[in-house]
Amino acid sequence: MSACSAQLGLGFCLLATVSGAVFAKLTWGAYWNWDPRQTTVFILLLIYGAYLALRAAIEEEERRAAVSAVYALLSFLTIPFLVFVIPRMYFSLHPEPVLNHAGKVAMDPLMLYVLLAALGACTALYCLLLSRTVAKKTRLSEKELNL
Repeated sequence: MSACSAQLGLGFCLLATVSGAVFAKLTWGAYWNWDPRQTTVFILLLIYGAYLALRAAIEEEERRAAVSAVYALLSFLTIPFLVFVIPRMYFSLHPEPVLNHAGKVAMDPLMLYVLLAALGACTALYCLLLSRTVAKKTRLSEKELNL
């Protein structure tokens, strides 16, 4: 399940990077500016890629699962820094954070509704794809065991 989730995570992160590059071109005149948020998403892509490469490099199933689990836990520890700390330490072309200093959401209500709807839709799509991918791999494993 972890490997399937990482594959989907890589896909979603790649889509976010590509759509962000299109937005950057329209807004700032270049597809890539090495903005702190762009750079941290690039690092996240590398983390996903390294996880999947690590899984592919180890043949023994139990060892692959154990090493991958340790890598996934250590990778998860970087997320707060990549998402919340580093992008706020440096000047960014991106607008100020949505949550202001008073803890209030500083966003037009219509934009907030669209954001929440998109978040819900993407989460539902992820859950659907994950359940189908895991079910497919489970069926394939059961067929191999019956041979």
